[in-house]
Amino acid sequence: MHSSLRAARLATFAYFALNGFLIGMWVVHIPAVERRVGIGHPTLGWLLLLLGAGAFVGMRLVGPLSDRFGARLVVPVGGALCAAAVVLPGLSASVWTLGVSLLVLGFGNGCLDVAMNAHAVQVEHGYQRSVMSAFHATYSLGGVLAALVGARTLSWGWSPATALGMAALLGLVVAALGAPALLRPEKPHPAEGFEKGTRQATPRRIWLLAGIALLLMLCEGVANDWSALHLRDVLTAPAATAALAYGAFATAMTVGRLVADRVATRFGPVAILRYGAGVGALGLTIAALSPWVPLALVGWTVFGAGLSGCVPQLFSAAGHTDRNAAGANVARVAGLGYLGVLAGPAIIGPLTHLAPLNIVLLLPVAFCVVAAGAASVLRPQSSSTATPATQSGSADGRGALRS
Repeated sequence: MHSSLRAARLATFAYFALNGFLIGMWVVHIPAVERRVGIGHPTLGWLLLLLGAGAFVGMRLVGPLSDRFGARLVVPVGGALCAAAVVLPGLSASVWTLGVSLLVLGFGNGCLDVAMNAHAVQVEHGYQRSVMSAFHATYSLGGVLAALVGARTLSWGWSPATALGMAALLGLVVAALGAPALLRPEKPHPAEGFEKGTRQATPRRIWLLAGIALLLMLCEGVANDWSALHLRDVLTAPAATAALAYGAFATAMTVGRLVADRVATRFGPVAILRYGAGVGALGLTIAALSPWVPLALVGWTVFGAGLSGCVPQLFSAAGHTDRNAAGANVARVAGLGYLGVLAGPAIIGPLTHLAPLNIVLLLPVAFCVVAAGAASVLRPQSSSTATPATQSGSADGRGALRS
């Protein structure tokens, strides 16, 4: 295999890990920042809305730019912006400054997210097999590292500004070092294998994928924003122990995504989404209803394992539907998915006025069930819309396991 493709794959791994680490460092410091600013859960829920809003704007902007100029230019810029912005919440001392900080951080995260996923589609096409879940595994690995580092710095008494500032410096270095290895933009190529009228129907499939992404990313956002608070406030766990809830979730996401490419090749993306979302629903139910910290950690772990392979399949399907518009299509799916992240805090936070947080967490359980029921949207519509995971299989996504 060409050395430049291997180098591009390694660089893509680095950017996914960087993104997961930066966002994970923010996540584990949410309780500390909440105390510093002096706000409660409902206010935090509305402020987290700005994080999702910034991400949505960044995604919508960067998707077409990636198609036009190539991810090689856009990915490093997005990485640098996300890294520089992660320190801002740690410096915030009021509701207003925290709101602006989260908006900027969300924008940088959205830019990096879409650009690196568009580049991942390009790398996946070069390999001619499913590799998308492995990239998302390194994002989760970055989250695991952030949970461990964050738990340690919290136990040392580091301020959020110090810990997030160190993360920002590391991120700027990684963003610069990975840039030369990224692939150059592809030349436009004619669509092949489309019957008359099929291309006009493509946007409908993209929006169906995006709708499922909205539900599932809302569920992932629940783990990001509320897992540590759930253990701290509902089960009265210490701050360092509460941070392990997100760590358990992220660890399970990592392990699941490391094996999801082979599982998707063997059983198809439909099975990944259907059974994965079902297991996720079970895990979150266990976490929400558990009266014990260890069992709650098990629930968050099962929740992460179930969801681990779902969203990468949606992104891969969107990117391969029309590779001339891979960036724009990934932006549509990721953008609507981040509307779920945007809506999640607005839903969960205010509902904590009406019911305990653990009872409110049952709402995302229902969203997982809906996503599982809609899994057939990942079934290839034609040979041209098949992703690498299904190109060697039959119409239901079952085929021989590739080496």
